[in-house]
Amino acid sequence: MKYAVQVNASPYASNAGYNAYRFIEAALLADHQVLRVFFYKEGIYHAFRYATPPEDELQFGQNWSQLAERYGLDLVVCISAAQRRGLLCRDEAVRQGKRDDDLAPGFRIAGLGQWLEATLLADRCIVFG
Repeated sequence: MKYAVQVNASPYASNAGYNAYRFIEAALLADHQVLRVFFYKEGIYHAFRYATPPEDELQFGQNWSQLAERYGLDLVVCISAAQRRGLLCRDEAVRQGKRDDDLAPGFRIAGLGQWLEATLLADRCIVFG
């Protein structure tokens, strides 16, 4: 089965992102394919490089980055949602005269077209949040 997954909820306002993470992890362990994970609306907060929750809490950005590295996942952050919330990749930070990019390793910025493409190629689309 091929899945496209969208995460819309902030990591600290809802458990939707954690549920998405666990679903993807289970799907991959069961030899399913996850074509793309698309972070939209408040879900883009999963991709902040400098989020530093207390050590006894889940490290969402780090967990997603490690999962992406382990399985070659395509973690896509919606460019419009990211810009509205101050999340900039390196190219956009340079373009806007900012000093640093905020995107955690393994994530990339793209548009809604990437989500649409994933939904067309997937057997199932699942939205969390």
